[in-house]
Order: sequence, then structure tokens, then C-alpha cells
Amino acid sequence: MDSQQSRVLVQLRDLILKGEFVPGERLAEIPLAEKLGASRTPVRLALTSLEHEGLIEQSPSGGYQMRRFTSQEIADAIRVRGVIEGFAARLLAEDGASRQLLRDLHECLDDGDKAVNKADMGLDDYAAYVEMNDRFHKLIMQGCGNVALQRVMDMLDGQPFASPSAMLPMQSSMEEGHQWMKQAHRTHHAMVQAIERGQGSRAQALGEEHVEIARMNLEYALERPELAAELMPGMRLVAGKART
Repeated sequence: MDSQQSRVLVQLRDLILKGEFVPGERLAEIPLAEKLGASRTPVRLALTSLEHEGLIEQSPSGGYQMRRFTSQEIADAIRVRGVIEGFAARLLAEDGASRQLLRDLHECLDDGDKAVNKADMGLDDYAAYVEMNDRFHKLIMQGCGNVALQRVMDMLDGQPFASPSAMLPMQSSMEEGHQWMKQAHRTHHAMVQAIERGQGSRAQALGEEHVEIARMNLEYALERPELAAELMPGMRLVAGKART
């Protein structure tokens, strides 16, 4: 994939996940090319890739259109992410993590502690936590050294609200959101501890349990669609209530 095609694909995916297109909206090559400042060929190839990823669908009138996602699809993707990350943590525990990786993980833990271990969290604290959370999960995935797992995770990260920090804006609006964030970060600590102690089964179980807070945030968002649309415009793409 050349640089322009790669850039167009990233830009289009980002627009979709931010809710720039409504379900059923036709995605025409020429307007998109003008919007992105690109030629039609990379736009056409990007649309083909996005259909393969499941983000868009073919239009009955030809070309592509924005599709609607069910809440169950999002919940399922979040749960699968837990399985993948849990297995990555298990591999690190059983195979051994490098000293540099452990230093980087502990740096994440320290940054997270500074953000959540206070009486009240401000907007800067939430932003710092999101940055730390994304870094923490990337370190786990990259550190495990399993390319197949990394490819699956890349695909999941491209699905609406399936990436590690995607649902955190809803959590920041919850009355008990600060406490849930503390709980999530305690799980980060426990995962690193399990990795250091070579406790593979425990590391995997913690990774799978960790995503339950994200699934809770999804339920919270579905019960408050107006707030969700304000905090996460991409929620316009999601319809229906997930199974509990």
C-alpha cells in the first residue's frame, strides 16, 4: 500500500469512527476525493478495504454506503478484545517480558496512579488516563511478539468503540465513573504483577475481565443516547441494545 492510499484509508476510517457519516449515507468517490484532497484511485481502494473491514457496505444503487452497527456487534468486539489481550498477557507471563517492557509498563502504572488517585479527576486527568491506557494496551500487544494476535487486534481497533479507550468518554460522565476508572487501573496493576510472576492463567483471566467495564460503559451509553451522541458522535452508527 503506497503512502497516499494508506493516508486516505486512515483518514476515511477516522471520519467514520467519529460519526461524520450517517447510516445509509452514500459514500461517493468524487466528493470524498475532494474532501480528502486525494485522487479517486486511492479513495476507491480505501473504500474496498473498508468494506472488507466491515465498516461500510455496498449500496443497492452502486458504490458504497455507511452501514449501521448493532450494539451487540460492539459488545461482541469488546469481548473478543478481552480474549485477545488476555492471551497476549498470558504469553508475556509464560515466555517472560523484557526488562525494558516491564519498565515501560510500570511507567504506565505510575502515570495512571497520578491521574486516578486523587479526590476528583479533572479533564486533564481523564486525558492523561486515556493516553496512558492506550499506551499500556499497545505495550501488552506489541510485547507479546505474536504477529497473528496483533493483526486481529488491529482489525478490532478499526471497529466502532472496540478499541481500549473508545468508551472512556461515557465513563467520565458517570457519577461513579472515577471509581470504575480506579478499578480498571487496579486491574492494570494486577496484570503486570501476574506477568512478572509468570502467572499465565491469571494474566489471561484479568485481561478478559478488564473489558467488562467497557461493556458496562456501552450499556450506559445506550441508555442515554443524547448524552452519548454529544460525547461520542460515532454512537449515531449504533442501534439496538446488547444482550446482558
